[in-house]
Amino acid sequence: MTTSLQRRRYLQYGLQGLLGLGTLSSADWLQAQERRAIVLGQSAPLTGPASQLGLQMQAGAKLFFDALNSSGGVGGLPVVLRTMDDGYEPERCKANTEKFINDEVFALFGYVGTPTSLAALPLVNQHKIPFFAPLTGAQSLRDPFSRWVFHLRASYFDETALIVNQLTQLGLKRISVFHQNDAYGQAGLSGVQRALKTQNLDPLAVATVERNSVDVAKAVKALVQGQHPDGIVMVSAYKSCAAFIREARKAGYGGVFYNVSFVGTQALSDELGKDAAGVVVSQVVPYPMGQATGVVAEYQAALQKAGGDGKPNYTAMEGYLAAKVFTEGLRRMGAKPSRESLVNALEGMRDFNAGGFRVKFTPQDHVGSNFVELSMLTGDGRVKR
Repeated sequence: MTTSLQRRRYLQYGLQGLLGLGTLSSADWLQAQERRAIVLGQSAPLTGPASQLGLQMQAGAKLFFDALNSSGGVGGLPVVLRTMDDGYEPERCKANTEKFINDEVFALFGYVGTPTSLAALPLVNQHKIPFFAPLTGAQSLRDPFSRWVFHLRASYFDETALIVNQLTQLGLKRISVFHQNDAYGQAGLSGVQRALKTQNLDPLAVATVERNSVDVAKAVKALVQGQHPDGIVMVSAYKSCAAFIREARKAGYGGVFYNVSFVGTQALSDELGKDAAGVVVSQVVPYPMGQATGVVAEYQAALQKAGGDGKPNYTAMEGYLAAKVFTEGLRRMGAKPSRESLVNALEGMRDFNAGGFRVKFTPQDHVGSNFVELSMLTGDGRVKR
């Protein structure tokens, strides 16, 4: 008879994720009771206006974990990624996180977005569960410091500092900001203001768009008509940014558009088509296209082996890289895996070379990288560095 403890282990070790969604025979089910897996919970937008960010982040991580499991996993344990859709809405993300915690997943991995990650953060700290590589650069998830939160990517402060530096070096000092009206947008705006302040400048004008909305008419009017900025820094997701760019150009704007990485580079390019030409996006992971070495070559090879019509993109590259670094932490845990031993292992990664992308964690600093560079979109669907 299945005991309560067995049922808890069934949930903890992700039986369904391990064996697939097909019907299990009695023999398979009994054998599965003896199996274990390292189960990770991911809340991300799989539907809605930000869905490409979640789908690509999930796809990149899955590429790595699938290859890892085919070669024996970590210490004989497969790593199972359970992803739940939150539609890029904080309350749904909170509910997903509560379910993951009740199901006793080992860690939370690859959440997508600032407002959603912030909704999960109190639960992370309360239940002391590792929260690894959220797709956000917001300072509010880094300060105050949490022992349970690990960031792979550079911050929005890093990204906006590079953007403002390039604009001002080009003599473009009339800079406006278009941002999402939530914690993510505020984080980007704060970064721009912070970078401009070092040069005794302020944003020329600021306008917002609601999360999961493409209602940009008021923002276009506020930023373009009568203001004539040299450049507009954009801090939103791909659909709203694409809508703003199209409408701003229709209104006669001829300046430059700069986006932070969370916009979703490939998704923005797909949305804009030929109108993508000249749009700049800051990046926090290596260029995933073209001839490559190291972790980028590994990612490209895994993508090719998987088949299908998937093409290299930055968000999936981030998911793949996050899975690789997380797995290194698992390997360093020792013979008795636990959440505490995972945190200790990650904090011991003082100089991990993940194939040309260096990661450094310490007990006092859980931001693994400050890597940032700029890319430019073309009108034929390419991305140039």
